[in-house]
Amino acid sequence: MKCQRDKFNLQRKVAYLNCAYMSPLLKKVEKAGIKGMKAKRKPFHIKPEHFFKDGDSARIHFSKIIDSDEPDRSVLIPSVSYGIANAVKNLPKKKGSIILVNGQFPSNVYPWLSEKNYKANIIEAPKAKNRGEAWNNKILDAIDQETAAVAIGNVHWADGTLFSLDEIRQKTRKHDAALVIDGTQSVGALPFSVRDTDPDALVCAGYKWLMGPYSIGMAYYGSMFDQGTPIEENWINRLGAEDFGGLVNYQSEYQRGSLRYEVGEHSNFILLPMFNAALKQILRWSPDEIQSYCTELISPVIPELMSLGYSIENEAYRVSHLFGIRIPKNVSNEDIQKQLKIHKVNVSMRGDAIRISPNVYNDQKDTGKLVRALKSAISK
Repeated sequence: MKCQRDKFNLQRKVAYLNCAYMSPLLKKVEKAGIKGMKAKRKPFHIKPEHFFKDGDSARIHFSKIIDSDEPDRSVLIPSVSYGIANAVKNLPKKKGSIILVNGQFPSNVYPWLSEKNYKANIIEAPKAKNRGEAWNNKILDAIDQETAAVAIGNVHWADGTLFSLDEIRQKTRKHDAALVIDGTQSVGALPFSVRDTDPDALVCAGYKWLMGPYSIGMAYYGSMFDQGTPIEENWINRLGAEDFGGLVNYQSEYQRGSLRYEVGEHSNFILLPMFNAALKQILRWSPDEIQSYCTELISPVIPELMSLGYSIENEAYRVSHLFGIRIPKNVSNEDIQKQLKIHKVNVSMRGDAIRISPNVYNDQKDTGKLVRALKSAISK
């Protein structure tokens, strides 16, 4: 794949290596949003079937991205916390421990803490040379008969540590525990297969690696949640909602599959066309190709930064689209941030890591700016 910068409206003078914060809008996504806004000028053109058509398309697109042949298991949600809350409410085990990792994004923490029957078991990152491997081993060791669920990301949102989900899944099966994945910082840029990993739930915000707008995302729910009760009771997740004339005939049954968990008013005539345009583009590129592009882009950068004294996770436990750089002891955060600003490099500071998150719109000019900025901080 070649650089895809021409599909975005990015400024050349800024090295935007911060997709983990939020992706820039594709030109076609922006165009779809404008078209959606204009459609509201003439609401008499919006028919009942339009409330369902774009949602069906989004489920199909997302299912292909996560290698699922059951689109009805994927649903539209407004946020990660919303999707996680549905899982919290409907776990088969009504008490026990929930395994989380230290520094996890709050949207996959607070919903668990709100349920008093569960006890959070937060696995701290070890202070070890092979940090990623040791951290994964601590998670595996923590899973036992008392575990109700393991709720983590595929990669850590702050520093990109890669978690061994397939091994974790095997251990959770032995103890009848659920696996709930926050895929926000991986799905779309890193290949993921629900057939292989078989999560009980996979929840993704749409405005990062899925390149959609804010306030829309997707969640996948496995068979564990087929008979659950959604956190929201709305008209559109009820059986027969397509018949607008029959909505006054109140229905106790929910829509097919996991559609019971969809947010109300998910037929957003602006956000949903934008999201569909983004998902279709991800499918054209493919997460595998996106990851390969990022790998080729950062491969020369890693050894150069390490030679300067920066610490970066072992290759087996990090990904190429999101990774953390830890600074040498003789360099301050203030020096780092000053040089990043001078060189017009946009990244994020998360925890004790400089979080670097490139995508297909970045090129060697961007990574070159990053290296110069971090080298300048060392020489101060």
